[in-house]
Amino acid sequence: MSSFDKIECAVIGAGVIGLAVARELAIQGREVVILESEGAIGTGTSSRNSEVIHAGIYYPEGSLKARLCVRGKELLYSYCSKNGIDFSCCGKLIVATRETQIKKLEELQQKAINNGVQNMLRLNQTQVKQLEPHLNTVGALLSPSTGLIDTHSLMLSFLGEAEEQGAVIAFNSPVIGGTINDDCIRLRIGGNQPTEIGCDYVINTGGLYAQAIVATIEGFPEAHIPDIYFAKGNYFVLNRKSPFKRLIYPVPDEAGLGVHLTLDLEGQARFGPDVEWVDQIDYAVDPSRIYNFYTAIREYWPNLPEGSLSAAYSGIRPKLNGPENPQSDFVISGPETHNVQGLINLFGIESPGITASMALAEEVLTKLP
Repeated sequence: MSSFDKIECAVIGAGVIGLAVARELAIQGREVVILESEGAIGTGTSSRNSEVIHAGIYYPEGSLKARLCVRGKELLYSYCSKNGIDFSCCGKLIVATRETQIKKLEELQQKAINNGVQNMLRLNQTQVKQLEPHLNTVGALLSPSTGLIDTHSLMLSFLGEAEEQGAVIAFNSPVIGGTINDDCIRLRIGGNQPTEIGCDYVINTGGLYAQAIVATIEGFPEAHIPDIYFAKGNYFVLNRKSPFKRLIYPVPDEAGLGVHLTLDLEGQARFGPDVEWVDQIDYAVDPSRIYNFYTAIREYWPNLPEGSLSAAYSGIRPKLNGPENPQSDFVISGPETHNVQGLINLFGIESPGITASMALAEEVLTKLP
């Protein structure tokens, strides 16, 4: 990358959130450079997920996840329609397989209503069977506004718009340190052409590395860097035609949404993610986990054929809570929190991050003068 003496805004990380933020900043007329440690956009969490547009069902009322998911969903569907991004508003079923889970469906429906999701439908066993005859169920919730998206096309579109408005992206440019000065934040950039840049504003959208990145900035208060926990999610693909037309989710558990069935935009089914707490970033899929997948899936699809699953890929969620703690919210930490002018950190941006991406970008801009 070229050496910059001073730039207005640096966005660290070219995943879907960083690109959404960069686009929004550039559209607002800001000078923007995107610093990406890898050689391409979206190589981390943004490309290792279910590519689901979430409705906003699961999150606590008033949380950032709830508010930004519902707002982001509206923005995303509109954006995809206007910009030719492939998507499908296919809907999903949250399936109860035991009578004891019916109460949980009722709670989820009320939570969705509290979050502004008004179109959830309660279905009995007969109604579910009419939609998806292969399901084992005693009842379900239908979420008509849940969908699928081509995340890579979305990221390319965000980047293209940002560049049209003058933003510059620097690949192979990891942030390896920095200092907080009176007039700017100085960032040290590694890679093949190491340099330093001064920035009026730094937006840290480093995903799995957000905490590690800000920890290299001298003078940033350590107390405002939350712990991070890695929750790996493995995926297995169905190696034959799917009998389902919608996304199928079990009633969620404490750590996640359960091993659910999603589809790609060509209709191929994949299952996951499960939850595997790990200490380091490693995307290898342990093939022995397939046995737990068969067990979990057969709760709602008893006739899943033996030998029909193959290991696919994995992703890692940047959690702010460990396995024994309650689910945490998104954290957007600006000067009002840590008292460092010009620096905004985004921590714990896991699901529904893609859905909320455009709304997260709007939220970041509210923290800039």
